[in-house]
Amino acid sequence: MAVELLIVPCLADNYAYVVHEAATDTTTVIDVPEAPPVLKALTERGWKANLILLTHHHADHIDGAQTLAAATGAKIVGAKADAHRLPKLDQQVAPGEKLAIGMEQVEVLPADGHTVGHIAYYFPEAGLLFSGDSLMSWGCGRLFEGSAAQMFDTLSRFSELPDETLVCSGHEYTEANGRFALSLEPDNPNLLARMDEVRATRGQMRPTLPVELGLEKVTNPFLRGADPKLRAALGLPADATPLAVFTEARARKDRF
Repeated sequence: MAVELLIVPCLADNYAYVVHEAATDTTTVIDVPEAPPVLKALTERGWKANLILLTHHHADHIDGAQTLAAATGAKIVGAKADAHRLPKLDQQVAPGEKLAIGMEQVEVLPADGHTVGHIAYYFPEAGLLFSGDSLMSWGCGRLFEGSAAQMFDTLSRFSELPDETLVCSGHEYTEANGRFALSLEPDNPNLLARMDEVRATRGQMRPTLPVELGLEKVTNPFLRGADPKLRAALGLPADATPLAVFTEARARKDRF
């Protein structure tokens, strides 16, 4: 699927994403931390937003949605389960549903953990996963409302997607997340190589996102619950379950 992906920096470290499908002149914005940078990016390219997809209710993902909708006529889409704390929705969706967006059939995926009612959007033809604050680049979101088991289930489902899927998460947290990963496994060559790349990228003031899911699977501690090397690094017994590994890693990240 020929789409153009635009990353729009917002606030201190947030990202909004814009997907433009030229064949149908369809423009979709995923999360709007603030409206002015997104409006500027759209105007510069002569695009008009058709849809705004929201992942969860936190202010740094939704505060610009109504302003952007008023300025462009875009329809706001979000989780039915979260509708009571989202901007007024033009369309409510639930996990398992599909959205016809341009030539795509976008899948609405459950993503509980960071919040309850969090959803993600998967564009299978374009190979894009908009994960909000669930799966992060080299990390995962803090468990503000959901449980470790819920987040583990979310990340396990994402892990089943193709390795070439591009993960588009909500924040520029990659380097900080990488420092945590290296605190667990300071000699892991995959982690060291990735950190070199991340620091070079950030040194040029470029986003570290999107990131291939395949890279996350081999470097993100929250996707490596079945890896005996990570289990040993955490000091857990050989029979510790992947959920137990995840839970311990998440607890350590909270204290990091």
